[in-house]
Amino acid sequence: MSTLPAPQPGLTAAEARRRLALHGSNEIQRQAEASSWILLGRQFNSPVIWLLGAACAVSVALGEIADATAIASIVVLNGFIGFVQEQRAERAIRALRSMTAPHARVRRDGASCMIAAADIVPGDLILLEAGDIVPADARLLDAHALSTNEAPLTGESAPVDKSIQPAPSGAPLAERIDAVFMGTAVAAGTGVAEVFATGMKSELGKIAHLLATAEEGPTPLQQRLAAVSRFLLYVCLAIVAVSAFAGLRRGWSPLDVLLSSVSLAVAAIPEGLPAIVTIALAIGVQRMAARHVLIRRLPAVETLGCATVICTDKTGTLTTGIMTVRELWGADHDRLLFAAAACCDAELHADRRGGIGDPTEVAILVAAAERGIHREDVERQAPRIQVNPFDASRRRMSVQRADGRLYVKGAVEIVLARCVDRTEDAVEASLTLARRGLRLLAVAIGDGPDEVNLTLLGFIGIADPPRAEAIEAVAAARRAGITTVMITGDHPATATAIARELGIVVEGAAGDELVHARVSPEDKLVIVRRWKNRGAVVAMTGDGVNDAPALREAHVGIAMGRTGTEVTREAADVVLTDDNFASIVAAVREGRGIFENIRKTLVYLLGGNAGELAVVLVAAVAGLPLPLLPMHLLWINIVTDGLPALALVMDPVAADVMNRPPRSPDEPMLGPSEWAYVAATGALQAMATLSVFAWALHSGDLATARSLAFATLVFGELFRAFAARSTTDIFWSVGAFTNLRLLGVVLASSLVQIAVHTARVTQTFFQVVPLSGAEWVLAFAVGLGPVTVLEVEKLVRRAIRSHRRTSPTASSSLQSRR
Repeated sequence: MSTLPAPQPGLTAAEARRRLALHGSNEIQRQAEASSWILLGRQFNSPVIWLLGAACAVSVALGEIADATAIASIVVLNGFIGFVQEQRAERAIRALRSMTAPHARVRRDGASCMIAAADIVPGDLILLEAGDIVPADARLLDAHALSTNEAPLTGESAPVDKSIQPAPSGAPLAERIDAVFMGTAVAAGTGVAEVFATGMKSELGKIAHLLATAEEGPTPLQQRLAAVSRFLLYVCLAIVAVSAFAGLRRGWSPLDVLLSSVSLAVAAIPEGLPAIVTIALAIGVQRMAARHVLIRRLPAVETLGCATVICTDKTGTLTTGIMTVRELWGADHDRLLFAAAACCDAELHADRRGGIGDPTEVAILVAAAERGIHREDVERQAPRIQVNPFDASRRRMSVQRADGRLYVKGAVEIVLARCVDRTEDAVEASLTLARRGLRLLAVAIGDGPDEVNLTLLGFIGIADPPRAEAIEAVAAARRAGITTVMITGDHPATATAIARELGIVVEGAAGDELVHARVSPEDKLVIVRRWKNRGAVVAMTGDGVNDAPALREAHVGIAMGRTGTEVTREAADVVLTDDNFASIVAAVREGRGIFENIRKTLVYLLGGNAGELAVVLVAAVAGLPLPLLPMHLLWINIVTDGLPALALVMDPVAADVMNRPPRSPDEPMLGPSEWAYVAATGALQAMATLSVFAWALHSGDLATARSLAFATLVFGELFRAFAARSTTDIFWSVGAFTNLRLLGVVLASSLVQIAVHTARVTQTFFQVVPLSGAEWVLAFAVGLGPVTVLEVEKLVRRAIRSHRRTSPTASSSLQSRR
């Protein structure tokens, strides 16, 4: 049995103060939190916002104060929504920080005392026991059955046995058994250690330095929206130039040319787009929060949806994070577990589901308790006489009890060497269990105090088991075309076995690119960059500080809320409040749904803008008066586009969204088919509006023609929202009543439009006149035209596809190809 050396006095208080001034506080430097002004400024860093600002400035210059006020209100609303959401996420992160332990026990001036962990200095003697968080990097002076959980630092799931024996020179961090490190936890035993590194000079601090080398870039959504915005800017400038040239050729006054140009600029820009995108992301934040996913940065919502690779930590994310007895080998399992429980120092909680002490021993006691074997009963029936504790050199533990038995457990090769009934079956069984990635303990009993001539009772296979829901989540990710890559500090055999059980590596595959074991923080950065260089959109999960640089480097960094360190949470875009891989896959589903909703909403918005552009441009080229004034176009964009668009982005996620492959990172926000749809809908809307305007202008005055064109375009835009829910399925088959908001918005907006033409105040403000009953019927009927054409076209396409599938010619052609 080991005995503790005489206690050392430690540093004096005066010397500790001097070293604190010399070396600085024992803290990991935090990233400076973004001020409220910076958070607010981020919301306006968008080409679309810049376009709106330019349109606002032109409106002010022309004296169109009402237009300018409306545009500015949209910009401010968009910024406010994003600002509030990011502020809320920052408050949640600050609440998570309060979970860290701030104190440590040291020896100073010859006495043991508790001090703030930030005041620890090199040379301090720290006193460690089970449950403590190691406050600094320190070299062991004494260790009694000491083991530490270094998963936050190295990724190693099993506790590491510590010893005062010096580690080989150049040994990796996970094998430096003579030292303990800042941020790790004492799993069992006691120890005394002398601090040699604090704060940013610790291993934890060195990893934090790597964060400076990780690169953050724009998200795929930001890149796609920027591309759309640039395209809209070029289109807007080209059309304004054409319109101005045509107007000057026809002898328009400079004021009329400017008025026409402003009308075109207002028509070209989807003013509601920034707010709609922000609201869509905010809705995604709320949906994901219900699935235990906290979003720190709004764009990460959509980026998750286009992830093609998820690099994930194993311990606690794919697995339960709790050591569990997975296999028993021996003739009598009850006797095996009784002997193992008789050779334990750990203690179970009252609920028998967890305990205090070495996690391996806790797992043994839980398995024993499930069979009615309790350590307290063993202690009462056969008290201890002598204990030979486990340490890194002996690699075994033995307890002699009053029943005359010696109970032994330890490493397989050590215990087997002391058993008289060692058999080939036992050796073969141990190899089979080890290949499954289990941590094996051999259990034996003897009749005397010496650990010789033992009788082998069997083996206990212990591992951190996969989460049941993680297995299904990995399968769902594979069906969705997402590659899951497991990164861990565990032994390669353990990592590979768990990967196969989870389904990350299929039978017969090597899995070299899918499973990475014994990795360093630098390795994680390399892995993430390698996937990014291949064009993948990478999501990276982690809990330890060793994961933080890779989280910053990835397109989406995902930190663990329960076990994650402060540095990791600060580096992440997303925080999992339940540390569960299945929550990531659920978030991917929400992200994909959000992208689809943003895309179809953008197509709807641009289709309306294309129709408005065509109306103004054709009128200008044809020499007609302006069918719509700038205020009319702004009203259309706010009410008929904005409110239906808001309802569209709240559409339910499609049931088959996770059965589709991920979008290519190079895929534009709008492809050729989407732009074709925009052009077609714009053309239909323009034809309907211009035909009504030309008819009314021919038979009446300009004010009535403008009012009728205004109402027709509003109704056409509102009704077209139903067709915008899908480019392939008609409104009814999508689910007419799965988006009641859209039905309500179309009805309410239609009534508001009627009120605009009826109330005296709005008549003056919008420069419209009342319409007769027949004119309202005409506006309503013509407004139904575009949506009717779009829905009939879908039915025709469906009929053609169905005919091709069932055509005998197609079947015979298919057979010949086979």
